[in-house]
Parts: sequence; C-alpha cells; structure tokens
Amino acid sequence: MPNRSALLDSIACNCSALRKAARRVSLLYDRCLAPSGLTIGQYAILAEIALCPKDESPTLTSLAQALVMDRTALSHTLKPLERDGLVRIGRDPRDRRAKLVHLTARGREQAAVARSCWGEAQARFSTAFGDDQAIALRALLRLVTDADLGEPRL
Repeated sequence: MPNRSALLDSIACNCSALRKAARRVSLLYDRCLAPSGLTIGQYAILAEIALCPKDESPTLTSLAQALVMDRTALSHTLKPLERDGLVRIGRDPRDRRAKLVHLTARGREQAAVARSCWGEAQARFSTAFGDDQAIALRALLRLVTDADLGEPRL
C-alpha cells in the first residue's frame, strides 16, 4: 500500500490525470474508428493534412508542429499511412532539405470514411459530458497546449 503522500501526489498529478483521460478518450475514438481501418492518431494526421489547400502540402516539420508531435514520432506514424498509399512523402522542390507530406486521393477517401466514424465518437463523448462541457474542455485543453511551461516547443 503506497504511503499517503505518494497517494496524494498521484491524485494531484496533472500529467497523470491528463494521460489517463487521454487514454480513455483515445480508446473510445479508436473503437469508433476501427471500421475505417484508422486509429485516432492516423485520422488526426490525415485530417490535419486535409486542412491544407489541395495544391499545397505541409512539410514534415510544420505538420509535426501543428500536431504537437516530435518529428521522429510523426515519421514513425506516417510509415503505415505511406505504405497503404494514403500519404506520399517527397522532397520540397523549393527547399530540397524539407520533406512534404501529400494526401493522396486514396487518403482523402479514407479520411472521409473515417470522418463519419469520428463523428460517432464525437457524439458519444458529447452525450456523456454535454455539448457545453465538451466545448469548455476543448478550450481548456487549447490553453494547456499553448501554455508556456518553460520547456522547448516541439
């Protein structure tokens, strides 16, 4: 049995609380997205790329920044999407050092299928917590994401 101090630290740990909540919500979204063949992490990447105008593609660095991910972790997550023909990674003709991440036609189709599954997860979350609470939670989490915590940004 942990001592009282360790127990209180565990209960009050912001990171632990966020990670537990993130795992719980990710499980909901992954289960809803399962028929699409994508995980919530993969869908988030495709959806972020799809926000770009059709004739523009984000660089690996800008995509990682938008997703608040390490570039190495993003590259690892992109591999199965590239293998399955959902994205294409190529050199930027304007800057040969940069890599561009292109959403393929198949990727756009897969993202559209996944979007309806994602909508189901959104609805289930809102039903459980209420629309106003869900909106307030997203606003609070945006503050956390944008906060200066004294650490270098990814």
